[in-house]
Amino acid sequence: MTLTAQVHTALQALQKAVGSVSEPVTYEVEAGHIRRFAEAIGDPNPLFTDEAAARRTRYGGMVAPPTFLRAFPPNPLPVPDFPLARRLDGGSEWEYHEPIRPGDRITVVQRLADVRLREGRLGPMLFIIRDIIYTNQFGQVVATQRATGIAY
Repeated sequence: MTLTAQVHTALQALQKAVGSVSEPVTYEVEAGHIRRFAEAIGDPNPLFTDEAAARRTRYGGMVAPPTFLRAFPPNPLPVPDFPLARRLDGGSEWEYHEPIRPGDRITVVQRLADVRLREGRLGPMLFIIRDIIYTNQFGQVVATQRATGIAY
C-alpha cells in the first residue's frame, strides 16, 4: 500500500473517531509552580509572583498567567495511529473563563474535534483539531483551547 493510500485509510479511521474524548487527568496548582512559570516566561507581574501585592488587586490573591495551562497536558486521545511521523504544532486559540489560583485542582480532557487532509510540498498533511477543556474543582470551566496539530 502506498503512503497516500495509508494516509487516506488513516484519515477515514480518524474521521470516525471525531468526538472521542481522552481520559481526564487532574493537576494540583501550586504557588511555587506559578512563580517559577512566570519567571521562566519572563513575566514580572506581581499578580503571578507576590501574594501580598496580588491581594491588593481585583483578584484578591495570586493567579496563574494565562499560558500556565500549557504545563498541564491532557491524556492521549483514544484514536488510531497514522503513518505520518513528522508532527508540528499548528497553533492554538484560547478562551479564559475563570482565574486559576494556588490550591486549585484542574482536570483536563481533550476531544477530537476535526481531521482534514491537504496536499503540501512534501506530500499529504493531516490537520488534527482538538478541543481541550480545563475545569476546576468546583466544576467551572476555567479555560478552553482549540489546538491544531499537523502531521506530514
